[in-house]
Amino acid sequence: MSNLLIVESKNDKFFLEALIKELNYDIEIDAPICIDDYECLEGLSKKRLVGAFKSLLADIQKRQISKIGIVIDIDQDSQQERLQFINQCLQQVFTLNNEFSDISQLITVNIPGYDAIEIACYFTHVEGKGELETVLKLIKTKESPYADCLDSWRNCLENKNKLISDKEYDKFWISNYIRFDTCSSSESKQAERKCSMKNFEYIMENKKAIWNFNHPVLDEIKEFLHLFVAES
Repeated sequence: MSNLLIVESKNDKFFLEALIKELNYDIEIDAPICIDDYECLEGLSKKRLVGAFKSLLADIQKRQISKIGIVIDIDQDSQQERLQFINQCLQQVFTLNNEFSDISQLITVNIPGYDAIEIACYFTHVEGKGELETVLKLIKTKESPYADCLDSWRNCLENKNKLISDKEYDKFWISNYIRFDTCSSSESKQAERKCSMKNFEYIMENKKAIWNFNHPVLDEIKEFLHLFVAES
């Protein structure tokens, strides 16, 4: 039996893979934790999430899935709004015995002709708002003058009646942190491959030290991932 995480994007996948390794959770088949596959939504919408659930339902027996974890950004919604969103999507595909009332809560879903599976969800956030980049900005470990000076640029925009959203700003901040604050001289010769969000997989595999995986903001997601650790 295997467990499955449904995530919004490849970058969410790369971050979670790095965090799982940092926690020393084994992801091999039949290991204590076997989150061995990911479904990437590539952006969030009810249509895409329902489509992912329908695909799983059609394929669930062949894939021998025991637990499913859903990780999406909270963005500007409340936790209750996100829980309602997940419940509504699930209801279109599965017959639910109960609904989510909280994150990191396992609910049981009966599948016709198959054993019941368990599903839990988590919303990426910092103090109830944001997404992956919001978290990354908080857990950075290196000095960040290049990225921090974007504050002056943002203030300049505001003085000219031009606005940039927090979401866009955080993405730009992280791009500058990776490209200019944490990119060595040798790496800068291959900046797109080694110092860019375009190749975030390389960053998470080779430059994990630029993030603090022990930051308290990650405690909740660690608790969520622990749901997938097999009981001894």
